[in-house]
Amino acid sequence: FPSQLKSQAPSSTEELRCLQALNQQPEGSSLKELSSSQGCLKLASTVKAYVATVTENIIRRSAVKEAWRSYFNTSEGQPPPKIAGKPSAHLTLRPQSLAQDGRSQPFGNLSQSCRHAITHWGPSSLQSHVQNMTYRAGRLRVQQPGKYYVYSQIYFRYRGAGASGPQLVQCIQWQPAHSPPVLLLKGVGTKCWAPEADYGLHTLYQGGLFELQAGDELFVSVSSLAIDYNDAAASYFGAFRLDL
Repeated sequence: FPSQLKSQAPSSTEELRCLQALNQQPEGSSLKELSSSQGCLKLASTVKAYVATVTENIIRRSAVKEAWRSYFNTSEGQPPPKIAGKPSAHLTLRPQSLAQDGRSQPFGNLSQSCRHAITHWGPSSLQSHVQNMTYRAGRLRVQQPGKYYVYSQIYFRYRGAGASGPQLVQCIQWQPAHSPPVLLLKGVGTKCWAPEADYGLHTLYQGGLFELQAGDELFVSVSSLAIDYNDAAASYFGAFRLDL
């Protein structure tokens, strides 16, 4: 017997006789004739208590082992991936030549006032990030449905002679899967600068809350490519999901 049972081992002649009787019993025979012995009853109580303790320990160890198995991927020996955060993205413009933007043909038939699609956002810059969304060639793609706050700001830099400048327009476009783009938001600014000014600066910001589905895409288009591409803090585009 293990130590727990040894400490309670039979010490009387009656209990020893009980052990001998148990040992001599044919397999499957009845033990009713031994129940009248106080020594056998005491010994049976001791054995029962020990078996209950051992069983409880086995169950406890099994439960702990199963809990660890559910936490770790035993087939690969690696812990499970961390729970992903909420979908969000914040993109800033990359320095480039103006000729690299404005190729609107892959973006569908855009209105004249917002005909230049911006295709060179920087998803991996110091100020940018993309989480549980995807970015490719100017487009943010939604992976998880829900209500998203979508926003953008463009830092226009107009150079030219004269007291009046062009109309500056910024649009955020939404394109469902296999559908033409739909205008979500539109910001307009008409500025007048002094004749002696070398250049004029103007920012347009807009944002709104929209219900989006997995596979929907978002992009920004503008009326003029006279944009300051060298200030990542001034021109940006993003979205994040809200649990409402």
